[in-house]
Amino acid sequence: MCRVTLTFLGTRANIDLRSRRHWRHTSTLVSYGGARVMIDCGADWLHAVDRARPTAIVVTHAHPDHADGLRQGVSCPVYAPPAVWKATARWPIDRRYRLRLRSPTDIDGVLFEAFPLEHSVIAPAVGYRITAGRVTVFYAPDVLRIQHPAQALDGIQLYIGDGATISRPIMRIARQRGVAVGHASIGAQLRWCAVAGVRSATFTHCGRAIVGADSSASSRVRDLGRASGIDARIAHDGLRVIVRRAARPIIH
Repeated sequence: MCRVTLTFLGTRANIDLRSRRHWRHTSTLVSYGGARVMIDCGADWLHAVDRARPTAIVVTHAHPDHADGLRQGVSCPVYAPPAVWKATARWPIDRRYRLRLRSPTDIDGVLFEAFPLEHSVIAPAVGYRITAGRVTVFYAPDVLRIQHPAQALDGIQLYIGDGATISRPIMRIARQRGVAVGHASIGAQLRWCAVAGVRSATFTHCGRAIVGADSSASSRVRDLGRASGIDARIAHDGLRVIVRRAARPIIH
């Protein structure tokens, strides 16, 4: 099998604004063979996880819009880095599995390799290099910078990134450690893709600039992508993308 289906179950960032196209907190389903791996499970998914019928859940970090749907437990296994398990130690999750950084883990036939991201000090985040068959994508819904970007983006067919802001980063210096935290702009992420030779990018975790003006925002992102030679688009709830080796992703 040489195709992977990505279903964007939710595409809204941690904002109080919603729209019909961006209603639930960001979550994406990776389907390959019998695998249905759900990435992230934010507060909007509390009591609603079973609708997605996941065979497993993988978590990027412990912010509420990515993890709080797990507060009352779930029936499937959950995989996450140590920082997530530390933050959720008291939650009634029966089947917990620890993911080590830069160590690919087979989850139902799909390999997940966690790459550290700069995003938050309180809730350290990772992005996932996801490989199924001969298809590889990189998933980073909350990111200011990728550590080891050359390795993370090498040879991928699709980059799935942070849509919190289009042209300017959202950034501040965390007092605890004096390091930058926040979100890279879509423009910056497209430049990362151009350097790495990635030709297709989709943005989820949509912020106000997108949720409040979806049509014009979509045009801006397409234009930014064209300027870098990249097919760029904004995801919406319910979007399905089929990714094949050495072929442009198919959008449904």
